[in-house]
Parts: sequence; C-alpha cells; structure tokens
Amino acid sequence: DRPVRELDILPAEERSYLLEELNRTEADYPSDLCVHELFEAQVRRAPDAVALVFEEQSISYGALNADANRLAHHLIELGVRPDQPVAICVERSPAMVVGLLAILKAGGAYVPLDPAYPSERLRQLLDDAGPRRLLCDATGRAALGAEAIADLSVVDLNAATPAWADQSADDPDPHALGLTARHLAYVIYTSGSTGTPKGVMVEHASVLNVLRALLDVSGLTERDSLLAITTISFDIAGLELCLPLAVGAKVVVAHGTSAIGLQRYLSHQKITVMQATPAAWRMLFDAGWEGAPDLSALCGGEALPSELASNLGRRVKSLRNLYGPTETTIWATTFPTDTRIEAPHRYVPIGRPIANTRIYLLDGHGQPVPFGAVGELYIGGAGVARGYLNRPDLTAERFLADPFSGKAGARMYRSGDLARYLPDGNLEFLGRNDDQVKIRGFRIEPGEIAARLLEHELVGDAAVVAHADAAGDKRLVAYVVVKMTDGSAEADGAGLAASLRAHLGGLLPDYMVPSAFVRLEALPLTVNGKLDRKALPVPDDDAYARRAYEAPQGEIETLLAGIWAELLGVERVGRHDNFFELGGHSLLAV
Repeated sequence: DRPVRELDILPAEERSYLLEELNRTEADYPSDLCVHELFEAQVRRAPDAVALVFEEQSISYGALNADANRLAHHLIELGVRPDQPVAICVERSPAMVVGLLAILKAGGAYVPLDPAYPSERLRQLLDDAGPRRLLCDATGRAALGAEAIADLSVVDLNAATPAWADQSADDPDPHALGLTARHLAYVIYTSGSTGTPKGVMVEHASVLNVLRALLDVSGLTERDSLLAITTISFDIAGLELCLPLAVGAKVVVAHGTSAIGLQRYLSHQKITVMQATPAAWRMLFDAGWEGAPDLSALCGGEALPSELASNLGRRVKSLRNLYGPTETTIWATTFPTDTRIEAPHRYVPIGRPIANTRIYLLDGHGQPVPFGAVGELYIGGAGVARGYLNRPDLTAERFLADPFSGKAGARMYRSGDLARYLPDGNLEFLGRNDDQVKIRGFRIEPGEIAARLLEHELVGDAAVVAHADAAGDKRLVAYVVVKMTDGSAEADGAGLAASLRAHLGGLLPDYMVPSAFVRLEALPLTVNGKLDRKALPVPDDDAYARRAYEAPQGEIETLLAGIWAELLGVERVGRHDNFFELGGHSLLAV
C-alpha cells in the first residue's frame, strides 16, 4: 500500500513533457574553468582593448589584469586559500573591480559589503562570514568602524604606496593554488526571515554556467559596452562586471545611479547593454529618457509589468526579461519580449530555463502539477548554490535532492515562488507562497524587520507587510504593539514612528525601513492563532513618520508640498516633513 499523495496522477506523456521536454537545456560548456580565467583569456587575446571605464578613467585589459595579479599575489602571501571568505567594502571605483578579480585569482571567495549599509548591519555580516582578511577604502573603513576590523588583516586599496606594488604581474597558477571550479567564487547575503541574513555560497562552476548561458542568448561581443549600476552587495553586480570581461567587451562602472546620471552614461559612453529592475527603467522614462535604438535592455529583480515592457521594447534594440534567486546563481530563466504571447497578461512571462538548468512546478508533496496548474517553482541544474553559510538546517530545508534529473548527486532549490506554464511552454510568475517580498528589486523578508523591531524597548509585538499604493508601488508598513510603560513620550504616534525609524535605520539598509508605522492594541489573529493579514488596517497619513504639521509657506513650498502629496498619496504635507520618512524613495524622487 502507498499513501494517496505518492500516487502519480499525471499521464506518462504529460509527465515526460513537464519533466523532460521542457527541460532540454543541456549545453556543453567547459566545467573545469574558474570565472577569472575567462577574463584572462581575453587579456591574452587583446591586452590593449579597453576593459573598464570609470568617470574619465579608462583601463585596458592588460593593465587591469596586471593590477589584479599584483594584489592577488599579495593576498596569497597573506594566506588566502581556496574557499576562504575575503570581505571587500569599497565605493564604486576601479579599485572595486581590481579587488574582486584579485580575490578570485587568489582562490578566495569574495564577500561584498556595501559601505552605505549601517555599521551594525556590516558587523553582523562580518561576524557570520568570519573572514580573516578585508579589502577596503577610506569609505569602507569608516562604515565598518575600528572595532569591527580590529582583528582583521586589512588591505587598503587606496594606499598611496601599496604593499603589493612590486609583486608579479603574472597570472597566479590555479593548479598551484589547488583552485578548481568547485571552489567558492563568492558569498552573497540575502534577507533572512528570522532576523539573521543568510550567506549564499556560490561556486565558480555555477557562475561560469550563467555567464556562458547569457552570452549565448544575449549575443554580447567585444564590440559592446555594458553599464554596471548595481550595488556591490548583490549578485547581479558580479554579473555586470564578469559578463563583459568574459568576452572582451567594455564595462562602464556608474558612479551614481540617478536618472540624469544614467541618461548621461547611456548617451556619452554609447552603452549597448544595461540590466536594471523595472523600477529603474520606469525611473528613466519618468525623467524624460526617450530610449536608445542600439541598446539591449535586460530586466529582472521583480515582476515586469506588460505596459512597461511594451513602452521599453519600442525604444530599445531588444528587451529580455530575466528571473532567478540568488540561490541558483543570479538568473535561471529568460524571456525575449519579442516572443508572441498568446493572451495578454499583466506581467511579462519569465520564460524558459537557461542552459543546463531545470525547472519543476511541484505540489505540496513534491509531485509535478498538471500542465497549466499553479505549483511551487523548484530549480535544478548547474546554477544551484552550495547552500547557506553556517546554516546546515536551512540548507537541508531549501536545497534538496533532485529526484527527476537522473543524475547522481543532483540537487534542486525550493524557491518559494509560485508559477504556472502558459500554453506555449513559457513560465508565468505568480508571486510567493510565504511572506517574502520584492520592492524595487530588493529581496526582503518582513520577518527580519519585525525581529529587529522587537529589539526596541517599547515594542511588545510587531508585524511587517507590504502594501501597494494606488500606482501599484509597494511600500513596507510596520504594525506594532507597544509595551505597557509609564508615560513614555515616544509612545505617541509621531514620536513612536520617529523612534522606530531611527532604531531600524541603525540596523538595516534603508530599503528595509518601513514607510509607515501603525500602532495597534494587539495584532489581529485568525482562529488558528496566526497573523490575520487581511485584518490589518490600511495606514492613514498619521502612520507615516512625520513631524508636527506646519503649513507650507510661500509659492515654492506650497507647490512642492502639492507634488509630494500627489506622489506619496497623502492628504497633506507640512513644511517640516521629510520626503523619505513619508514613504518616498530615490526612484520616486525623480
């Protein structure tokens, strides 16, 4: 006898189509190379070609490689070995690229830290990753603080006379280092539902596969110029740097990402490839960008609205929608938007798996759902990460044996995303089966924010959810139950919101700080004792962290207050209110 849940309800033909036909993605890519070896091959091919542009500075492939090699040999002398984490906390600059390449060449796994993060957040990541060596500049050193780096071997990338200046400019020998494609390339941290960020361990072989796959589908060549705009702490940043350098193209590192600045880069640097979130593309349009006929646009990080895709697709050479979690190495599926969609959809499909990648839509018992039915998206293949650093229990929960691939040792990642197959075999993304949200491309676990709120002395209970405004933009809203205290001035609406905002601002990146704070007597619960999200009230104006109201004065203040009120969807804006505390963000500011 077998449990009913183990019975296969699918006809053999449909099961074969779902598991095999839709996953015929095998590609014969070299599997024994490391990421930086693709770059080194281009150095040998065209050492004088421009590899990197930053502001007015241009660096050739040969010069970039020599700088990275000298630093790599220095790191090797400091004791860097394969699989060892090496932290890097720097501003966007050529030194950032040199540092990343040097860590890879030395055999280390880079752990990127954004110097814009709060010091407490950076220290939390350092404590978890446990690197013994840190590459930084003055900004990174200041962001981390002296106490956090006291026990680390610090390499100052801005040193006037670097200790590695006299090191060899030759490529380190990976064989002599014992470095293989199965060693780690990087550890990237994502938001964690329990309040602790998760470090995703990704190997060279996985990065190499996504690079090869995207080179195949994008047609990127040595004649292209790619604009790199993503912060170093996200895996997409590594792709923006490694993809062009793997094929001999030019990478232009943007110093800032304002709409005006991006337009300047796109036109002055003759950019032919750029990847960005839907929010960033919309920001460009809102700022008056008219498009670029020679630009290949890549879009990912959150669902791509069909109306935005239509608008963008008309103004660029090509547009490709991409999907993938950090745990399966940047991108797992791709959809060219010139593909005919049989029926209109609110969002563009996420397409089909890239090379050497397998997609399964499974039910709650791990069995394939019928074609067209909604299932949880599991991802197998070459891109599956090694797991979470220092989190064996969570690794075992999310990274599972792949029973469908037929390959010994194959694994798959349980994404928590919901999807279904469209009639043409493309995948349609349908959201999450848990609380995780994406806002402006940032992956956020509301539970992590709630856990941090509970550390505040006034908070007895808390929940964080994402609310969509009238324009469809998502904003984080925190619901808090205040502890019974005697006469705390902070417990009123405005004072509480300001106190909680300041508390979270010192612990979390700004994109994780809620726009509104709602005080409740108790969190609403379902009959099963779980949070009743449907019963949470929609925040009113007073829920936003605002100052005591004072009417705007003069023509300019009145005009700006009216614009803010319209953008933010609030009734009134006072002269002392803060745009960002009211729920604004840099993209909306445009």
